[in-house]
Amino acid sequence: MLAVKLIKNKQYPLEIPENIIVKHGDMVIVLTDKGEEVAQAYLVPPQIESILIRKKVPSVPLVRVMSADDLASYEELCKLENDGYKECLNLIKEHKLQMSLIQCKYTFDRKKVTFYYTAPERVDFRNLLKDLTKVFKRVRIDLKHIGVRDETSLCSGNGLCGRPFCCCSFKRQFDSINIKLAQDQGMPITPSKISGTCGRLLCCLSYEYNNYIETAKEMVPIGSGVMTQDGLGRVCALNILTNKVSVKFSDGKIKEFFNNEVEMIDADVNIDIDTNSSGYKYASMQQQSDDDFDIKQITNDKGSSTGNI
Repeated sequence: MLAVKLIKNKQYPLEIPENIIVKHGDMVIVLTDKGEEVAQAYLVPPQIESILIRKKVPSVPLVRVMSADDLASYEELCKLENDGYKECLNLIKEHKLQMSLIQCKYTFDRKKVTFYYTAPERVDFRNLLKDLTKVFKRVRIDLKHIGVRDETSLCSGNGLCGRPFCCCSFKRQFDSINIKLAQDQGMPITPSKISGTCGRLLCCLSYEYNNYIETAKEMVPIGSGVMTQDGLGRVCALNILTNKVSVKFSDGKIKEFFNNEVEMIDADVNIDIDTNSSGYKYASMQQQSDDDFDIKQITNDKGSSTGNI
């Protein structure tokens, strides 16, 4: 199977007529709901092919393999997009609109130009549109309001892990991420550690969350009285990654044991411990405070993605 990647790097099978030969790496023109678009054809690995078939991902029809003239025209189109971006940006500043222009995108047939932008709230761009029609003549103009997560997926880049952003490599839908996922996994609650380039909580916080919770169920619960080789104590923290529990003793000392080294007892142990609001506290957690940090800035998911571009 041959496929192409379009906006947000979404993969679509390529529908190829029988009389046309397409090779891996060929630049092609495909027909989408926006019009004619340029893409690169590539061979799909068998594992990905089975997923595309199972999920019934719609194919995009091939118009033609790009010729030398088409490639030259595409280079001119890229320059036209850069100029269009600057023109629209200047008009936005002139009208003093609270919107951030992200990208200018032409269809290959130059019948439509789309401007992607982000904004904190609804923008009245009627006057802007009037001026744009004076600059971009005989072309359909579309102003598309997108969220900050979509902005990141359009611009592409690498995340904290050093790999390409999940949102522009394989992730198709944005999950609802909340701060509890970071707390339960013992992540330091600081923006630089738990938020992505988009300024929202990392999507990958949800990837291993269920594993943490399932592992925690097999461990001695926080607050339980336990018998250890050092005597009677009370569990005050869990370290999921090392499968260890932290036990506090009557003299105030805290010591770590493997989960199978302690025995839970059915009795109240009068030792005070501190637990976090979520009910979990991991020994590996390093809480870091920042007086200028507002947790709402990275947890507010309202309008952070559109899901329809």
